[in-house]
Amino acid sequence: MHEKSHLNVRNIFICALLLGSGTCMAAPDLRKVVDDNVEPLMRQEQIAGLSVAVVSRGQVQYFNYGVASKEQQQPITQDTLFEIGSVSKTFTATLGGYAQATGKLKLADKASQHLPTLKGSAFDHISLLQLATYTPGGLTLQFPPSADSAQTMLSYFQHWQPTYAPGAQRLYSNPSIGLFGYLAAQSLGQPFNTAMENTLLPKLGLNNTYVHVRADKAALYAQGYDKQHKPVRVGPGALDSEAYGIKTSAHDLARYVLVNMHPDTLEKPLQQAIATTHTGYYTVNGTTQALGWEYYPYPITLQALIDGNSTPMAMEPHTANWLATPHVQPANVLFNKTGSTSGFGAYVAYVPSKDIGVVILANKNYPNAERVKVAHAILSAVDQ
Repeated sequence: MHEKSHLNVRNIFICALLLGSGTCMAAPDLRKVVDDNVEPLMRQEQIAGLSVAVVSRGQVQYFNYGVASKEQQQPITQDTLFEIGSVSKTFTATLGGYAQATGKLKLADKASQHLPTLKGSAFDHISLLQLATYTPGGLTLQFPPSADSAQTMLSYFQHWQPTYAPGAQRLYSNPSIGLFGYLAAQSLGQPFNTAMENTLLPKLGLNNTYVHVRADKAALYAQGYDKQHKPVRVGPGALDSEAYGIKTSAHDLARYVLVNMHPDTLEKPLQQAIATTHTGYYTVNGTTQALGWEYYPYPITLQALIDGNSTPMAMEPHTANWLATPHVQPANVLFNKTGSTSGFGAYVAYVPSKDIGVVILANKNYPNAERVKVAHAILSAVDQ
């Protein structure tokens, strides 16, 4: 089921050199761990194609399974493009962090300061930080059908009234962080897609990551499949780019994990931006909400990680227990984010203090718990 040459020669060589010091798991051993977890999952969930990147002590190993398209039968590689759904929110958060680092906004700013259209609305009293952390007061998971364009979306926000006091309740929401991304781009003087594709992604060194896949990269774009196994890709929607619009590869997401764990390789404003996205602001049960990312004390049990990525966490309001002082760059934690579209499922997790991480991309949306189980098994294996 998997690509025979899914470890490149350079990484195998580097791992062989490092084995004696215990800094890299033997390639055949890691391959067995990944195979033993991924192959049953693909059969169980009827996933056509899946790509895994394992990051350990600065090195990346790739494991590719199945096909990008049942119709075309091209094999998955580490350069295959997948929709990553809400993992996109971490990119949106990084753009907002970059806007703050370059003096264009402050997270404490009220939302209406950055968009005159919102003056006189509830957003006179809601901060950018509250938007970015799903606590403006009850914005729901999705926009209503009536708010499906830029114009109707802004009208929706103008007339929206909070259910809760701003900051009181966490309710996971595409409109909430989507508006944050929209306003962050406004502060940079660019449309969101332009700011993301022309500024942030190149600065992160992500050369195969897109909001809109270019025509010359179309052959790399995997076909997604819905629950009925029918071909599907993400469609347009209000603030879709900001909330769930990124398409990328295992190779680029591994690079993204590396720069999140080693931001000193980037220019100063991006170092500050990543520090902002790693800052914890409040807790919900065992989860700490950062900017885009969520994190947990590490080591973590499998059940705690499943609970943190459960349906109730995404669908139900929870009291936000704000920290007296935001936790900046906390030690010994696992950062993670799930993402889904109708035809794709993604999961990214990494532990900076251990210098390990994992990326799992599939061209089917399958349960978060199954993604977490595979990732937890892989991270446990490389954390030796």
